[in-house]
Amino acid sequence: MAQWPLHHRVFLGLLVAGLLLQGLGLRVPAAGGWRAEVKAMGAERSLHPASWPSFLGLESLGASQEPLQIPRNGSAPLLVAVEVFVSNVFNVDILRYTVSSVLLLRMSWLDPRLAWNETVHPRRAFTLPWDSIWTPGLTIQEALWVDWRDQSPRARVAPDGNVELYLALTTETNCDFELLRFPRDLSDCSLSFYALSNSVMELEFQAQAVNEVVSVKREYVLQDLKTQIPPQQLVPCFRVTLSLQNTALKAVLSLLVPGEALLLADVCGGLLPLSAAERLGYKMTLLLGYLVFHSSLVQALPSSSSCNPLLIYYFTVLLLLLILSTMETVLLAGLWAHDRQGARGSPSPAPRGEEHRDHGDSGPPQDQEGRGGEGKGTGRSRAEVADSIFFRVYVVGVVCSQALFAGIWMWVVCKSDPAPGKAAPHGGQPRL
Repeated sequence: MAQWPLHHRVFLGLLVAGLLLQGLGLRVPAAGGWRAEVKAMGAERSLHPASWPSFLGLESLGASQEPLQIPRNGSAPLLVAVEVFVSNVFNVDILRYTVSSVLLLRMSWLDPRLAWNETVHPRRAFTLPWDSIWTPGLTIQEALWVDWRDQSPRARVAPDGNVELYLALTTETNCDFELLRFPRDLSDCSLSFYALSNSVMELEFQAQAVNEVVSVKREYVLQDLKTQIPPQQLVPCFRVTLSLQNTALKAVLSLLVPGEALLLADVCGGLLPLSAAERLGYKMTLLLGYLVFHSSLVQALPSSSSCNPLLIYYFTVLLLLLILSTMETVLLAGLWAHDRQGARGSPSPAPRGEEHRDHGDSGPPQDQEGRGGEGKGTGRSRAEVADSIFFRVYVVGVVCSQALFAGIWMWVVCKSDPAPGKAAPHGGQPRL
């Protein structure tokens, strides 16, 4: 077999060596500068200094230190100013304790490595790919999922090295709703942003929030917006708090109005005479209807380990009142029927002649047959007297229960139990 020329074998050896170096991920000189492969947040980020302006001198920078490292600010931490623009809050789910929101983050910081002489190179600003320079990596602690709207944002760099980066996102987060006064509840939902790749000695946030929600046609309205820097943290963080107010219209129409209507119908059912056969059927129908309503109510109202909604206790009291009213009707209707049968078995001992003079040959009238065992001169049976007394007491009890609930709604305060993580903040010492 013919031997290869010497220069072919030398070229092949150099080609194999270059491929091995690239496979090991080492830095390889290139015509337009250098190229490095860096893994961050589970994904590979490619740096292309060839796309940077040549007057920045970043080729010499790459030889001295990594451009993805945080810029140095002497002995003080790097200050990153963050503005959070909240443009929408939707999908407030009190059963799952979640809320979705649309945010825009504007972050700015000073990176002296990106500064240039504006008199020599008269250019006001330029943009760079976000993965070609250092940017703070943010993680939302309460987030279930985060959808970054722009997968390849670009950072704007000014001549003095000031960097601006805009990030648009949609996220669904957990929220500890305060539902004691549902449906007039006011809850604070927090979004905690952490920079887990840096320490508080390297990075510091200065945050503010802007409410840009323009639509009010929703069940929950954003009433207030606050930002704070949580103390005693090992990693840099800032927190945005959304104050959400329930408009209550849907819950009032679907829960309170049907419940009050059933209670009023039950009170009106007490006006029917005890002897009417329709009264017992009326009461039973109301009770069965409320049981169906109560079962759907349990699914519509959220439950919590502490400070459950007052409506849960309110509708439970209504159920007990309806059960008590139905039991009273059943018991007194049975007593009335027993008294009526006793009156038929024990006719009045009046003289026969006097009886014939008063009533002829027709026998005792029907209304007097049903009043055996009644008190003298009362004209009413024992069951009817008890039913009249119970009706008055029941109406007073219903009115008092409504007034008591109104007072509890206005004055009672419930403080939720502290979360287990409150005792040990993020990065704190775990307790065994």
